[in-house]
Amino acid sequence: MSISGGIIDCHIHPNADLGSTPEETAETLLRYADRMGIEMMGLSLGPIFHPQPTEEQIEADNTFNANIIALHPDRFFGYANINPNRLYHALSEISERIENGPFIGIKLWIAMCCTHPNLDPICERAAELGVPILQHTFLRPEGNLAGESSPADLVELAARHPDTTFIGAHTGFNWEQGAREFADQANIVADTCGGDPDMGFVETAVRWMGADRVLYGSDAGGRSFATQLAKVHGADISDADKEKILRTNAKRVLNL
Repeated sequence: MSISGGIIDCHIHPNADLGSTPEETAETLLRYADRMGIEMMGLSLGPIFHPQPTEEQIEADNTFNANIIALHPDRFFGYANINPNRLYHALSEISERIENGPFIGIKLWIAMCCTHPNLDPICERAAELGVPILQHTFLRPEGNLAGESSPADLVELAARHPDTTFIGAHTGFNWEQGAREFADQANIVADTCGGDPDMGFVETAVRWMGADRVLYGSDAGGRSFATQLAKVHGADISDADKEKILRTNAKRVLNL
């Protein structure tokens, strides 16, 4: 299939094995993205993942990603990394990195479960700025990590903040359950990133949530662009729905 423009990958990371500097990391990512027809990529976290990041680590990761965007503003966008345990600093980073640029969203990982009240002022700020929150969601067979949010946790938070848009990262990893749990919470969209290129992932998300609420993401550099694109290209859905997932939904949700 062909789409009217390049693919938008809503979820990547500048892992340390991609390069030691913003220049090297950008060069590596662009080399592989160009092979796969990916036009734009959304950066979050940093070269080393910190489950409970300090203020200094948050600032360093956000600056690293901002430098990549400055090198190639037509190819990269970013989410402000924050730690809700450090609420004052989190709100400061949102203002610094989003209100003053260049980021277009907020990233929440596993520092705190998203049902915690500390998330409320963060969500309110996101609504004020009109930007989405990319929230890591997982359902591990052995039980989630400390501070890790499940799809049900995100549904609880999203119900408290109907004016905020949330991207449920990984569709909960257990995507069959995640898509069903997200289905009735209209301000949650799901991304397809991470995990194996399982048959049925995208079809299930579209069946439960509708094609307008599914975004392509890869989780590169932890996963390859190609295997994650295979979930969409190989899905038994219409070409029009594939174009929504690969491009037009991201343009709308991320205000690109």
